[in-house]
Amino acid sequence: MTTEAGQLTLTIDELAARAGVTVRTVRFYGTKGLLPPPVIGPRRVGHYGREHLGRLALIEELQQQGMTLAAIERYVQQLPPDLSAQDLAIHRAVVASWAPDTVETVPRAELERRAGRELGDEDVERLAAMGVIEPDGTAFRVDTGLLRLGVRLLDVPLSQEAILKARGVLMEHSRAAAHELSQLFRGEVSQRAAQDVKSLSADMQPLVVQALLTTFQRSLREELREWLSDGHGPTGQR
Repeated sequence: MTTEAGQLTLTIDELAARAGVTVRTVRFYGTKGLLPPPVIGPRRVGHYGREHLGRLALIEELQQQGMTLAAIERYVQQLPPDLSAQDLAIHRAVVASWAPDTVETVPRAELERRAGRELGDEDVERLAAMGVIEPDGTAFRVDTGLLRLGVRLLDVPLSQEAILKARGVLMEHSRAAAHELSQLFRGEVSQRAAQDVKSLSADMQPLVVQALLTTFQRSLREELREWLSDGHGPTGQR
């Protein structure tokens, strides 16, 4: 559930369901130090929040990259303990940028398992409209890199039209940025051997993704701050 302050509070069962893992897995990660302990509320019930969801998503991404549990432990231990859900999302996006594009064809039951929730017909239509999935007979072609993002967008209080327009804006500007950066890097590596160029590209991709995400996050935060200070938003709508 969400408190009046906008904080997400989940029981361990709710956390496991949202993350698409078992309660046993959540407890196991806790004993390994991969998840911070829950906040203990009334009747000694542990409450989890967005940061726990973010860490579970990051762990899943690291697993998909083929990292062992020991390697994941080392990676997570290097992270600052007070990272916000947004910061964790940036880490996950950088990790995901290492992976090649993957599209798989799966039945609906498998789609729901990977989504970590049941999907109604309207949910399926919205995911298809966002380009996350594509119906293929009785199955679905799934862009696995976009699935978790698409599922999270199902709960965002925005119309599908607004989400699709936002997607268009991001696609347009990200392609323009990618083109300009590639031109810049091309001038720097024009004299290098082909193998050196490939190595530089592999090294630069996650760094560029992190730089873009961090810059965008700060810019968006500033835009929202100005918007709210102008008297808009829930505390001062005009």
